[in-house]
Amino acid sequence: MGNSENPSITNTGSKELKERSELIVIELNTTSKMSGRKETVLDLAKFVDKGVQVKLTGGRQVTGTLKGYDQLLNLVLDEAIEFLRDPDDPLKTTDQTRRLGLIVCRGTAVMLVSPTDGTDEIANPFLQPEGA
Repeated sequence: MGNSENPSITNTGSKELKERSELIVIELNTTSKMSGRKETVLDLAKFVDKGVQVKLTGGRQVTGTLKGYDQLLNLVLDEAIEFLRDPDDPLKTTDQTRRLGLIVCRGTAVMLVSPTDGTDEIANPFLQPEGA
């Protein structure tokens, strides 16, 4: 059985074959390493002892200093402040706040974690003018 019977087989040099086999081994090791252990997609280590904003299921929103976390995304926040919701529209938060102090946010309720430094609130560019 030569190369004429199977045109997809080509002669390759041993150096190229060795490079390909090393690449395959590296890819397999990376894959097995990644699939062997569950890891959080977020790298929260860079936010420890820094201000974070956390949005929770049900519409609650808190800010505070991230003191700790685990692989289930349970968060420990210090000096936490909750932004109270509008009684008429529970999906909107108001400027009213409530001091909570040291809290634990259960990981199953965490929807979003973002740093407070370097973020600013902007006007919604998709809102239509009142008269339009």
